[in-house]
Amino acid sequence: MRIVVALGGNALLKRGEVLSADNQRRNMRAAAGALAEACRGHEVAIVHGNGPQVGLLALEADAYKAVPPYPLDVLGAESQGMIGYVIAQELRNARPDWPIAALLTQTVVDPGDPAFRTPSKPVGPVYAADEVAALREQHGWSFAADGKGMRRVVPSPRPIAFVEQPVIELLVSAGQTVVCAGGGGIPVQRRADGQFTGVEAVIDKDFAAALLAESLSADRLVILTDVDAVYLSWGSADAAPIRQIKAGDLRRHIFASGSMGPKVTAVCDFVERTGRTAGIGALSQAEGVLSEKAGTLVTP
Repeated sequence: MRIVVALGGNALLKRGEVLSADNQRRNMRAAAGALAEACRGHEVAIVHGNGPQVGLLALEADAYKAVPPYPLDVLGAESQGMIGYVIAQELRNARPDWPIAALLTQTVVDPGDPAFRTPSKPVGPVYAADEVAALREQHGWSFAADGKGMRRVVPSPRPIAFVEQPVIELLVSAGQTVVCAGGGGIPVQRRADGQFTGVEAVIDKDFAAALLAESLSADRLVILTDVDAVYLSWGSADAAPIRQIKAGDLRRHIFASGSMGPKVTAVCDFVERTGRTAGIGALSQAEGVLSEKAGTLVTP
């Protein structure tokens, strides 16, 4: 079976943890065993998020004034290399016989996408409310609420295609597990002359994973995160997990745009466009989610 797996940020960093290299590696090491066993016997492509990491890289770049800050597409490439390295190494350590490689991936977007006018993708650390005004004045950044704090938000256009699509297909078909389209991919646009150039954006990894799963003709899309299922009335005393639901019925419910919302939209898009199934569940229950025994199963 061919599967595209999207790893949420909790694969490398739990909420509230310091964004250190040691913390990220420790968390990936803890998750690697379950994920490696869950993927055994399947053709697999793995997509991951990069919001905290690309935000940190932006802060580090801005702190050094001798050169202009690097643009988000370059920072996205840096974060892809860094995170892909950690994921691939820890998965190989967990299962030494597993052929796996990390691939820098460019994702094509439409420069006319309305997302460029309404930044919405959270990146970087959570700031206290009293820090935001100074940062907005200094950098011209946009911010949105995240729990009790605020996070920088940047444009998040929808992915259209992957420049390296033929390479990903070749590797997956040859039995190589590919870590690709990290952070949704490096955002690029195609110019009138046919050449590519980077753009200032961060693509949502869930939408990228859904597009990748469709373009690879995957049998299943699986999004692994830090909750065991999609919940109705999340955060309330009446919260209840959804164990199985049709995509059309799931779309009728409203979920937070900064957390479960994109995941739900992404799996519904994949299911409705392909007629195949998708799952959302906890990274710690990866095997059960992949086998449709845990998490939320979304059906046509």
